[in-house]
Amino acid sequence: MSGSIHNSQRVRLFKSDALERTTLLSPQTFAAAWSVLAATLIWTAWGTASIVRVLVLVASGMFVWTLFEYALHRFVFHFDNGGPRIKRTLYLMHGNHHDDPSDPLRGLMPLPISVSVTAISWTTIVLAFGLEASWSVIGALCGYLLYDTLHYACHHAPMRGRLGSALKRHHMRHHYVDHRGNYAISAIGWDRVLGSRIGSVKRPSAKP
Repeated sequence: MSGSIHNSQRVRLFKSDALERTTLLSPQTFAAAWSVLAATLIWTAWGTASIVRVLVLVASGMFVWTLFEYALHRFVFHFDNGGPRIKRTLYLMHGNHHDDPSDPLRGLMPLPISVSVTAISWTTIVLAFGLEASWSVIGALCGYLLYDTLHYACHHAPMRGRLGSALKRHHMRHHYVDHRGNYAISAIGWDRVLGSRIGSVKRPSAKP
């Protein structure tokens, strides 16, 4: 479904048209923006570490991302005990996606948020550990880009093959069987390890 067709049915998040536009992101803009930003980050870090060190830092960054992704989705996006302001914030961040998971322009993290978080993380880590540590941020960024790409594909692509089907089925059960499980997107094994994996049997009082 195209963005123009979906527009009349889209969940409205802000009264301001300018703010509303910041919540929308096409896959084409996502790919173009992050190609430039990721290349810039790699250029900045180039030559600061040996190839072995680079591989270790990138791998560690990706691993940390998988845990961060799981924890963010489970303990922040699905936090149920906050007041009205917290609930409103969480709805802007994630709840609207559950209300309309098929919106093609809200399946990716808006650039103002993702770029800001990346910039703050990179600055903090480089100031604390030096420019070499940029490679760990690059690893986490690779994990994030994989996560967002897979998440978009789960909702808008066929996802054929054994692995693709497993990833899509895992996430669709989070939306349409029980939102209190299957929090991981890119590293679905964490749901099994941490006891939040759900199957095809619907739990009581589950929401989409």
